Amino acid sequence: MLWAGRSAIEIAAAVRQGVVAAETVVEQHLGVIAERDPRVGAFRAVRAAALDEARAVQQRADLADLPLAGVPVAVKDNLEVAGESTRVGSAATDDVPAAGDHETVARLRAAGAVVVGLTNLPELGLVAFGDSAYGTVRNPWDAGRTAGGSSSGSAAAVAAGMVPVALGNDGMGSLRIPGACCGVLAIKPGAGLVPPPSDDWRGLSENGPLAATAADLSLMLSVLAADPALAEAWRGGRRHEPRPPMLRSIWADDDQIWEPPPPHDSPVPFDLRVAYAPQPLPAGLPMDGEFRAAVRGAAETLRVAGHTVVEHGRLPAWLGPATIATWLARASEAADGLDGRRLERRSRALARAGHTLARLGFDGARGRRRWQDFGADRWFGDADVLITPVLAAIPPPADRWGERGLVRNVLANVRYAPAAGPWNMCGWPAMTVPIATHSSGLPIGVQLVAPPGGEPHLLGLAAQLQSAHPLIRPPGFSY
Repeated sequence: MLWAGRSAIEIAAAVRQGVVAAETVVEQHLGVIAERDPRVGAFRAVRAAALDEARAVQQRADLADLPLAGVPVAVKDNLEVAGESTRVGSAATDDVPAAGDHETVARLRAAGAVVVGLTNLPELGLVAFGDSAYGTVRNPWDAGRTAGGSSSGSAAAVAAGMVPVALGNDGMGSLRIPGACCGVLAIKPGAGLVPPPSDDWRGLSENGPLAATAADLSLMLSVLAADPALAEAWRGGRRHEPRPPMLRSIWADDDQIWEPPPPHDSPVPFDLRVAYAPQPLPAGLPMDGEFRAAVRGAAETLRVAGHTVVEHGRLPAWLGPATIATWLARASEAADGLDGRRLERRSRALARAGHTLARLGFDGARGRRRWQDFGADRWFGDADVLITPVLAAIPPPADRWGERGLVRNVLANVRYAPAAGPWNMCGWPAMTVPIATHSSGLPIGVQLVAPPGGEPHLLGLAAQLQSAHPLIRPPGFSY
């Protein structure tokens, strides 16, 4: 039986029940990676130790309790994996193996997951492209287009069916943008839910999962957040009390339990006030008409599902410049301490721009505080969830953007992916859900945003949207 292409929930249940060995699952996925990744370039490194680690999972005394038993997981190459170097997409970083796992990686391993490889990203995670010194990540839907960024390889690996779930992070849209480009789900948790990256961009960046289904995304988020109740949030937009039969959680306290959701269960209806903004960008920034139509389609789907749906307007004009200034300021900090001669032209240019703006007092900090303290809440109004496009245009070509300068990179990023960054500026949870196919043949993702604590609402709505608009694999990557 082929286990590649199955959901994480199906795989974990089969391994727990003895239907298949974790080693067999991982071996099959490594074979799929070997066959498919030359076309995609998702992985910087495939881990030879994965098979031994799968055998170790199979021998664990708590195998029957592991929520991710034997599930192959890809990890973005800016998160520490013990025994592997963390290159962050750059030749200027140290190649010394990490002494230990990042806390999110440790939680995945504790839950029974097996890290099969480290995924590519643009240098230092600075842009919404997938090229670096280690290769160019290509979109599984169209090899001539970028997979987005900066969690490029993680999104492409899930979309191409090389892993069921992956781990990435999001500093200015770096989960949602590649998720939308590649037609998979990805969620940026709100501040404080999941341990952040070692360099969290001064609180802008959050670690989060990517998956092909809302149920798998909920399960991954529950493990990363050490919150078992989130595993079933996709069913009805709330943290669920576990139901029998109940399994002891490997991350919970002694009085906590976790129950894996069955793989084929319809989400429970619930009622939210959903706002939709087909064109949230300030005047002068265009938005693809098909992306606007997808937002309206998602809103109508949720209206039919029983939610109250209202239209919303454009984001404030001052927020865009503040977001760009904040991005460039973080670029200058990310490059500090690295040998500039080994950095790409793009990274040097972004860092110089950030330094210059900071010297002039334009580092975005004032606008971020304004949006974070009261602006976002005031603009959001009384909605529970907001729907917007993730992208403003289809993904640009999968070129070697790192060899280009400041103006071309900034313009390309702002023109195609300007709608994600505001929600990093305020630290609110946000996600992408694939809902349609563009006339170009590429997928269309819509962005769902909620106030702090709204992750269950996002997951519940994602499940309803997926039920009405089922996932389609990229051509040539189905099973």
